Amino acid sequence: MNYRELLKDKNKIVIKIGSSSIIHKETGGVDFRKLEKLVRILCDLKNQNKDVVLVSSGAIGVGFQALGLKCRPKTLSLKQACASVGQGQLMMMYQKLFMEYNHLAAQVLLTFDAITDPVRRINAENTMNELLQQGVIPVVNENDTVATEEIEFGDNDTLSAIVAHLIKADLLILLTDIDGFYTDDPHKNKAAVKLSVIEEITEDMKNMAKGAVSSYGTGGMATKIAAARIATDSGADMAIIDASNLNLINQLIDGEEVGSLFLAHKQDDFNVVDFIINKDYLK
Repeated sequence: MNYRELLKDKNKIVIKIGSSSIIHKETGGVDFRKLEKLVRILCDLKNQNKDVVLVSSGAIGVGFQALGLKCRPKTLSLKQACASVGQGQLMMMYQKLFMEYNHLAAQVLLTFDAITDPVRRINAENTMNELLQQGVIPVVNENDTVATEEIEFGDNDTLSAIVAHLIKADLLILLTDIDGFYTDDPHKNKAAVKLSVIEEITEDMKNMAKGAVSSYGTGGMATKIAAARIATDSGADMAIIDASNLNLINQLIDGEEVGSLFLAHKQDDFNVVDFIINKDYLK
């Protein structure tokens, strides 16, 4: 079976992009060319009658530059101050760009208790589904201004999978700084092999993630595996593709062999809250 051909029929898609993919590393300024291209691709997906949710990092980076800081914040309070300034500015950029293509964007900020608390989780789910029903593109981020769990969520990898779970998405796309999932760190091991299709997350993959928690840091191997386990157990395929070439989004959905594809295998008894609270991705 050509699993990639089935991606053409996906209708509810969550796309995650990290802060390093939309901010110039050299200056800390926003990469408007990439941001505009991302928005244009998402609007085109909407024009194909697909529901789209964007999970976007970047608030701290945008706020860091706006405040004129000379070095990246290290204390939690300064990071949250940067997020407070940056989140509004980042959302203003997104709304302006989406409006240029005749689409509306809405800000959705989630905190850990919005996921673990049953009432708040239902409210978040209902809000996002209502936005989609109204033809709006939700732009989701963790509420860094008050949250302290960002490192656990892993640069929004895990958060994007939780969003996919909440809205019953059928595809999650992680835009990242690597072009797929490898058998080892390709930066350190030239013999590492990229896996095109992953039908099952093996114990070896879980062990690789556990070993990478401290060394890879935020947004690394552990969070990719955690996201894949949440998404696939919830009934969504998950793809990892290179954020440096946003055209890969269209190529992926057109069924081309790009990135790495984790196949859905929905578990009816899967409990995302227990998975996160108990840190099952480390087991």
